[in-house]
Amino acid sequence: MKFSLIKTDSSSKARLGRLFVHNEEILTPVFMPVGTQGSVKTMTKEELKDIGYKLILSNAYHVYLKPGIEIIQKAGGLHSFMNWDMGLLTDSGGYQIFSLKSLQKVTKEGVYFSSHIDGSKHFISPEISMKIQEAIGADIIMALDECPASSCEYEMAKASLKITLHWAERCRQVHNDEKNTLFGIIQGSLYKDLREKSVEALVEIGFGGYAIGGLSVGEAKNDMYEVLNYTTPIIPENKPRYLMGVGTPEDILEAVERGIDMFDCIMPTRIARNGTIYTGSGRISIKNAEFTQDFLPLDPECDCYTCRNYSRAYLRHLFNVGEILALRLNTYHNLYFIYKLMENIQKAIKEDRFSEFKTDFFKKYFSNTI
Repeated sequence: MKFSLIKTDSSSKARLGRLFVHNEEILTPVFMPVGTQGSVKTMTKEELKDIGYKLILSNAYHVYLKPGIEIIQKAGGLHSFMNWDMGLLTDSGGYQIFSLKSLQKVTKEGVYFSSHIDGSKHFISPEISMKIQEAIGADIIMALDECPASSCEYEMAKASLKITLHWAERCRQVHNDEKNTLFGIIQGSLYKDLREKSVEALVEIGFGGYAIGGLSVGEAKNDMYEVLNYTTPIIPENKPRYLMGVGTPEDILEAVERGIDMFDCIMPTRIARNGTIYTGSGRISIKNAEFTQDFLPLDPECDCYTCRNYSRAYLRHLFNVGEILALRLNTYHNLYFIYKLMENIQKAIKEDRFSEFKTDFFKKYFSNTI
């Protein structure tokens, strides 16, 4: 992976950049669809590429448990296994492990946990995490970290950060730079001094990029934005800045304004499968009776495959009778909507009008949000 900064918007900290991943040029800010278990739910590779996506995320925790690293290696790596020939980023699985709470035990050496699938016992250390992600064959991999709750007390957040930084150093020591790019993960809950300490320590260790973790985990939106206000500016300018697990249109725009380059989130695909649709005029629920005889496309201003071919009335019918096609068409539209949002953000930064674009987008988007 290579990253270069092209331009910074004059009225904000929004950045236009360029990533080279898996021999593909990718402009930033960029959104990565989530393929947790080696698949972006309901979508084929061809559909993702048709929209324009060149970088997706998969989760090391989930593919480690099923199908298992041995099978992935025999398949020639996750790219080959899932037939994805473009960029791939893997999360270390730290967040998933620590969300198990009662099923895990953290030590300085690593984390012991029980599988949420069958209760089998496992141990992952920083060194093992690196081996797992390198076996997967991802282009960008993440250091193992501990993700504390946003509501945790200061001393707990401080102790957690100490472990995360210790693990980060160990990940860096065993990482093979020739195989992929390793990102460090900034933690520290909602405490400014801990976040600053985290950045300082990770920069001293040295990583190919820096992710901000531990946000969008239950804290208030303004708290998340405040953490970005004081954390993002001290991340090296020449490295990509990745906000983990965040990807609603409003959060993307707020984070881009504060200097974030990369995003991932399950939200666009998850809400699509539940019947919620992004449009330029806000979210709509296709399940609502008001769409029974509405023969307009999901978003009259959208030119995606779904909107070119199907009406709200038809999609409501499909959803309400349990047809799988509804989930696929809804997901295609939501991912297309986010992709076009990122393209428009990139264009606005290039033309030095990001703040104007954000204001105009919000004025329309929040006029009809459920």
